[in-house]
Amino acid sequence: MSTDRFRRAEERIAAILADPEVQRIGALIQDEETRAGQELHAELQVLQDRYETAVRTGDLTVLTQVCEGKHGRWGRICVQDTGHETRTPHWGTTPDGTPVAWIGSTPDDD
Repeated sequence: MSTDRFRRAEERIAAILADPEVQRIGALIQDEETRAGQELHAELQVLQDRYETAVRTGDLTVLTQVCEGKHGRWGRICVQDTGHETRTPHWGTTPDGTPVAWIGSTPDDD
């Protein structure tokens, strides 16, 4: 894609994201993800603890079994085992420690 086409595409995306209705819906989604995260907290916190311990100790066995679902832009990493999506949404915490649950993936997953 040419630089000019790329710039125009970025401008269009920025205009869409700035739309008040898009922002309102985004806020509703964020609120629901936080509510769902809180609802699942008691059941799934043990998985967050396991993940943090695995990262700290370099436990590759645990880390290779963790779901690949993430929203890197927001610092969310799903801490459940691969294949959980048939039972529960992705679940983890935000960088500030708030439990959050989400469904599916987004284009900015890293």
